[in-house]
Formats: sequence, structure tokens, C-alpha cells
Amino acid sequence: MPRPRKWRNVCCLPENNRFGPIGSSLDQEHAVYMTVDEYEAIRLIDLEGFTQEQCANQMHVARTTVQGIYDTARTKLAQALVNGKVLFIEGGEYHLCDGHGPGCTSGNCHRFGCNSTIEEIKTT
Repeated sequence: MPRPRKWRNVCCLPENNRFGPIGSSLDQEHAVYMTVDEYEAIRLIDLEGFTQEQCANQMHVARTTVQGIYDTARTKLAQALVNGKVLFIEGGEYHLCDGHGPGCTSGNCHRFGCNSTIEEIKTT
């Protein structure tokens, strides 16, 4: 029997989900796909200055899981930047937080400051 899925807690969806060179083709060969939970790990560690342990607590997963997510995300960022590929942020094993989790009161949760609408939250 497979292990049950562990959903990663994400504060909000990115405002933009596509980045890349202007005028580049959008075919699979010239694209890199980053999941929303990978985006959240980059946001928390690189932008907010969290340690991997703090990031793990915010996302409700083990530190080793965050380490793997973060390493994969950094590799995808490097591929997009160095090789001039389009970066898409979509999918992944995540759920949006409700704004009442342990990290939500610290000011690092962007749940109610993000651009997600109530309809997006309900469908996720």
C-alpha cells in the first residue's frame, strides 16, 4: 500500500506564474516547470530569510523534505536563467493555508495579502 500524500502548506499562489526571455517559444523543449511548493520554499528561504527548519515548520513537512524541495527548485531556477528557458510555476502537492497556522501570526504568512480570490481558494 502506498504511503499517504503529505500536502505542503503554502501561504498563497505567486502573482506571476511565467518568467523568461521576451519572445521565446513556449514549447516543452524551452520550458522549465517549478511546482508551487518549490516556489514557496524559495520564497521562504531566499526572500524571507528562513532557515530550512523554519521553512519546514511553516510548510508542515520535515526539514529533509524541505531540503529536497529547495535543491530541486534551485536547479530549475538555474536551468531557466543560464539556458534562457521559460519558467512556469504550477502544480505540486500543496494546499493553501487558512491564515491561522503557527507561522501565520509571525507576519511571514502572505495568505491574506496575496492575489488569490476566494474562488481560487475553494477550488484548491
